[in-house]
Amino acid sequence: MIRKLASYIGEFKKASILTPLFIILEAICEVIIPFLMAAIIDNGINNSDMGYIAKIGVLMLVISMLSLFCGALAAKYGANASAGFARNLRSAMFENIQEFSFENIDKFSTAGLVTRLTTDITNVQNAYQMILRMCVRAPLMLVFAMIMSVLINKTLSLVFLGAIIFLGTVLFFIMTNVHPKFMSVFKKYDDLNASVQENLTGIRTVKSAVREDFEINKFKKASLNVKNKFVDAEKILVLNAPVMQFTMYTCILLLSWLGAKMIVSDTMTTGQLMSLFTYATQILMSLMMISMVFVMITMAKSSADRIFEVLEEKSTITNPKNPIKEVKDGSIVFENVDFSYAGDENKLNLQNVNLEIKSGETIGILGGTGSAKSTLVQLIPRLYDVTAGSIKVGGVDVRDYDTESLRNEVSMVLQKNVLFSGTIKENLRWGDKNATDEEIIDACKKSCADEFIETFPDGYDTYIEQGGTNVSGGQKQRLCIARALLKKPKILILDDSTSAVDTKTDAIIRDALKNDISSTTKIIIAQRISSIEDSDKIIVLDDGKIDAIGTHDELKANNSIYREVYESQMKGADDNE
Repeated sequence: MIRKLASYIGEFKKASILTPLFIILEAICEVIIPFLMAAIIDNGINNSDMGYIAKIGVLMLVISMLSLFCGALAAKYGANASAGFARNLRSAMFENIQEFSFENIDKFSTAGLVTRLTTDITNVQNAYQMILRMCVRAPLMLVFAMIMSVLINKTLSLVFLGAIIFLGTVLFFIMTNVHPKFMSVFKKYDDLNASVQENLTGIRTVKSAVREDFEINKFKKASLNVKNKFVDAEKILVLNAPVMQFTMYTCILLLSWLGAKMIVSDTMTTGQLMSLFTYATQILMSLMMISMVFVMITMAKSSADRIFEVLEEKSTITNPKNPIKEVKDGSIVFENVDFSYAGDENKLNLQNVNLEIKSGETIGILGGTGSAKSTLVQLIPRLYDVTAGSIKVGGVDVRDYDTESLRNEVSMVLQKNVLFSGTIKENLRWGDKNATDEEIIDACKKSCADEFIETFPDGYDTYIEQGGTNVSGGQKQRLCIARALLKKPKILILDDSTSAVDTKTDAIIRDALKNDISSTTKIIIAQRISSIEDSDKIIVLDDGKIDAIGTHDELKANNSIYREVYESQMKGADDNE
């Protein structure tokens, strides 16, 4: 995992190398200063040698300025390297997510992916900066200060050795016990983000249903879970500070007591004791920095595991070795197709589907909720792969096509219509980025979108808010149909895409599709019989199986499900008159 993540340092390798180099120089400078201070006390002050004091004082000042300069450069390069590393990681994750199949997307929650792209990346970024700076500085300061302490007095240096062993044991205990708790924390973060995302996405529904109190309580519960998990982790982490303080003050007391005895017995000078106090502070501060790094790395490891999971996820849908890049026509054949979202042959969502659709035909699909209507059509552009059997488009198995080429010829308006922030033109050009204004207007006329677009002050340059919140459901559907038409596909799939428009507009759209794109195969999923009664064939689905196939008149006469839906809708129409 570490090697994989390190590969994303990329162009920031230079900054990643320069940072520890400047840290090394800074550490060397800081270790020399106490040694010079001892020399001033023992050789300058005790001998009243002002010339010596001035000379060493100037040298100390120069070394201090050099230390400051190296520290500033280390901070600059460290920040650059960690921020760049985070950028590369975030970009790599986002790019990999774009390659995910619907099956991969189903595996990760949206909130979970957002947390990984934000909180987890930030944790890894902070940890990387600490690794470049503190992980280099703290051990070096520890080693250098220990060497200088041994050179000054071997006996007193044993005090530091004992402190290092004691603190190392405590830090190991903290790290091994906190890691699993932080893993649990980030899972609760996913739940918290999911609560916020769901609320903001459906804020209009929340307000219209007066469910603010319910949503507030749900958020409080998710927030409380995060807080409780953090408290569990912090209960162990809080041991770090008091243990560190205890060790530091114990070292100072031992140094003071033992050092005073040595000065009295003339086995140590005052300057040496003063420098030992400074080295003691450096050693203990180094240990404190190491403990902070351990805490940060513990958190970052949990985040890194989650990031690595996304980076290593491979799309379940891939191109064959020599993919076919041209779709001959819009004919579709289902041969003994079974499909399961769980990939379990015992839990099939579609069973034994056999179906033949000729190029240019208009096919209607009708069925109750959960009958797998959307599932059936999502297999055509290979948004999912069949569990068993095969689907052929243009006489070729969809698994033999180049995925991008296939999907460019299959234009699909999903059940949940999505518009992105930007102008109407920008949204429509998702269908064809090179579409001219004339082509955009023509597509909008076919989908009856031009009616309302022309009423906007800015027309086709009207800005659409994220999610299309400033247009109605029916307007959103018509814009999505226009976007699909701009692709000029061989197959057009409308998944209940006219449910929010009135029957008159629905009829106009169907008439335009029939006359203007007659060579395109059209598959229309609808709840209204009127939306599909003119289809060449109508498929009735029931519980993942094809219950019947026929024309409107044939199904009305011979199929109980179709007839029941038809009569209930006709009765409703009669009651409204």
